[in-house]
Amino acid sequence: MRIAVAGGTGLVGRMVVDEVRRAGGEPVVMARSTGVDLTTGEGLDAALAGVEVVIDVSNVETMSAKRAIAFFESATTHLLAAGERAGVRHHVALSIVGCDVVDMGYYLGKRRQEDLVAAGPVPWTVLRATQFHEFAGQMVDRSPRPFALALRMLTQPVAASDVATALVACALGEPAGRAADLAGPRPERLDRLVRRELRRRGARRLAVPVPMAGRVGRQVRGGGLLPGDGASLAAETFDDWLARA
Repeated sequence: MRIAVAGGTGLVGRMVVDEVRRAGGEPVVMARSTGVDLTTGEGLDAALAGVEVVIDVSNVETMSAKRAIAFFESATTHLLAAGERAGVRHHVALSIVGCDVVDMGYYLGKRRQEDLVAAGPVPWTVLRATQFHEFAGQMVDRSPRPFALALRMLTQPVAASDVATALVACALGEPAGRAADLAGPRPERLDRLVRRELRRRGARRLAVPVPMAGRVGRQVRGGGLLPGDGASLAAETFDDWLARA
């Protein structure tokens, strides 16, 4: 089975590609480096020739609602249209737990993506996952030295590899609409995860907790980023993942 992976060169995308191969499928990597531009549609028709399933893990690094909505609207619209032309039978999209209740700019983009997929012409599955264990390290990498900025928020992180496995399982099954949320085994404070990541690296940087104010802060403090009832919980804790990493 040919399975196209949109965003197949990113963190989760690379893992999805590997998981497709382990499952006996033939991955088709769709990224600018392979001649595919989701925002314009360039290269999509050629890439989707003979493809049965699309897994969309494409991403844009921004907290701007305008940029996030523009990216996901453009990419999803082009993907769905090209998928319909190619006869794709199943469109699987990765989304985020809480994107429908927490009004962060990026989450508004994911919300728009979900709406387009649900209303689109290709049978679909949307898998929402919580923040990845890898997110703490990404916050360290993006922070100006000698600091490590860390949002003071409650999340229930999951390993990106577990997300990749779940996405491929969805792709090999029938379209299911909204799949059960995927999360890690227990809630964690993100700023504390950043401190543990700094200790693992032996990095001499100052962890700076950043409170979340306003409406978004209230939404997060109300459990907006935590999985709902019936969620699938992966077994690997953040500390287990740190030891493996």
